[in-house]
Amino acid sequence: MRYQRIRDLREDADLTQTQVAQYLKMSQTGYSKYETGENDIPTAVWQALADFYKTSVDYLMGRTDEKRPYPRKK
Repeated sequence: MRYQRIRDLREDADLTQTQVAQYLKMSQTGYSKYETGENDIPTAVWQALADFYKTSVDYLMGRTDEKRPYPRKK
């Protein structure tokens, strides 16, 4: 599954798909399609999820195993 990490992070936080979808201002069905990889995730959503879970987009996408977010620009 392509987007396993967003599902794992959601479950680790004891959140439902509906709760995350509400944060993203979208439907539960639409969010579910992100977790299954049925729909591609737009850049803005990747960024919002990284902020929400306090990690990096690279971690969410499986490009790194480093969970800490990158330092922010000042």
